[in-house]
Amino acid sequence: MPVHTGDRLSALRALMKSQEYNVDAFLIPSEDSHQSEYIADCDKRRHWISGFTGSAGFAIVSTHEAALFTDGRYFLQASEQLDSNWTLMKQGLPGVPTWQEYLVKNLPAGSRIGVDPKLITASDARQLSSSLSTVGSSLVVIHENLVDKAWGAERPLAPKDHVIVQPIKFAGKSHADKLEDLRKYIVEKGAYGVVVSALDEVAWLFNLRGSDVECNPVFYSYAIISKADAVLYVDPAKVPDAVKEHLGSHVTLKPYDAIFDDLRKLSDTLASSGEKLIANSKTSLAVEVAAGKDNVQEERSFINDAKAIKNDAELKGMRDCHLRDAAALVHYFAWLEKQLKAGTKLDEVDGADKLEGFRAQQGDYVGLSFDTISSTGENGAIIHYKPEKDTCKVIDIKQIYLCDSGGQYKDGTTDVTRTYHFGEPTAYEKRCFTRVLQGHIAIDSAVFPQGTTGFLLDPFARHALWKDGLDFRHGTGHGVGSFLNVHEGPQGIGVRIAYNDTPLAVGMTVTNEPGYYEDGKFGIRIENVLIVRKADTPHNFGDRGYLGFEHVTLVPIGLNLIDKELLSPEEKKWVNDYHAECLAKIGPLVASDPDAVAWLKRETTPI
Repeated sequence: MPVHTGDRLSALRALMKSQEYNVDAFLIPSEDSHQSEYIADCDKRRHWISGFTGSAGFAIVSTHEAALFTDGRYFLQASEQLDSNWTLMKQGLPGVPTWQEYLVKNLPAGSRIGVDPKLITASDARQLSSSLSTVGSSLVVIHENLVDKAWGAERPLAPKDHVIVQPIKFAGKSHADKLEDLRKYIVEKGAYGVVVSALDEVAWLFNLRGSDVECNPVFYSYAIISKADAVLYVDPAKVPDAVKEHLGSHVTLKPYDAIFDDLRKLSDTLASSGEKLIANSKTSLAVEVAAGKDNVQEERSFINDAKAIKNDAELKGMRDCHLRDAAALVHYFAWLEKQLKAGTKLDEVDGADKLEGFRAQQGDYVGLSFDTISSTGENGAIIHYKPEKDTCKVIDIKQIYLCDSGGQYKDGTTDVTRTYHFGEPTAYEKRCFTRVLQGHIAIDSAVFPQGTTGFLLDPFARHALWKDGLDFRHGTGHGVGSFLNVHEGPQGIGVRIAYNDTPLAVGMTVTNEPGYYEDGKFGIRIENVLIVRKADTPHNFGDRGYLGFEHVTLVPIGLNLIDKELLSPEEKKWVNDYHAECLAKIGPLVASDPDAVAWLKRETTPI
């Protein structure tokens, strides 16, 4: 049910109209001060003001209208969650402006547009200011976030949990060595240093983890690395002695908010020396303003690129944790089918909770990597659906069941989607599922020259669907962290042009998750995590070298949803080979559970 947002909007508009701020509109992004996709409760400003809980979206509140912009993954969810105070702007559809275009075209000329400088990137702010100037409008920096002021005492407190060390046996490389590599890059660029604001980059660089953001093992922090110093900005109360010992004397600890004073002091040094402080395109306007615009040099993130290439220890951890995770899933799906066929009434939350229990029994389990999408029938068409106890559906044995879930383990992160039907699927459901499966197989089996991007591979996942005039409104794949964020860049497979900037490389991880969704009926998605590896080809045209994929997810694909007549001999062989691998590697891990063994054997029967 939609949240009634009238009082919240009234409180915000009162602040906007006040003499102190005097703005005609206020911008409310989804992200936090670090441009994180997933955020802590205290930073869920767009959620609070709009009632929309999806992870992607942008809200604009003007004196006369409230608009929520989101992409195709969330059209259905947003339409159900927004109340009558809001207008849903379906990004990507013909005739729908971007939020930037909306500010120029839909608001009166000469408007003052308020923004919290910590929540907008410096590059976005520059582009927006330029666009607004064409109609005499302006971007107004407001350091006290107006949504926070409207939220008041009800706003949750910032998290205070301790930071922990990620052991070298899982990290594979010491933080000292990572800092040395970063300093070599700084010298190559002739720069003073690098400011680091992305939470997963800070965590990876220092081999630390936290729990400030649910499902994401990160902690609120910044860092400034120069040729001589490394300063980590984090709440001192979060840093136990074990972390201080791990960091050693060559890393200085300072309070989280001290970075802005330090940047202001550093600005004079930079201006006089002519050296630059390197920041990436996701660095906030607040950081750039504190350091001085002319002192900042925007570059592609060296840390993000380095983090994307997993070392041997990280790759071993990814393979190992996916085996344990697959065992948990096999236990769960065998249990679920048995319960449903026995007539037990289970809702979507019951299923999600039971799956979490099976995961918790696995070694080195820490928690979920995102909220489990346990969805029956029409809820499966809500691409990022989150079941709630008061509103979720009872799992229907006569409808498709889609489960997208993942775990955080000390040695890696998992993300897997399976779609099953525990009754009798229709011919149409089987055809749709098989078209999705064909796209999944095409990505998994792809061989491509080095230098190929995920943007170029994306049509492989859609080709079979396109034959039937079908498609899906999300990317085909994203990177996955090593006991870090489940969504990791810069690599990915999809139609976003940014994916054409990063060639896939050996050691990268990427998901393979084509799907198909019919609003009000069902959703289908099949998702595995892949590792990019060298491909063994009989020739090597152009001496470029060729790459392929290794799948590390090993969970059976629903046999009764496959229309075998649509599959080629090669595709049938892929299914049989994949299922043989599932049985061989996961069978021993579930041997103590007769129901799981029987289910696994049945679901891996050759076709």
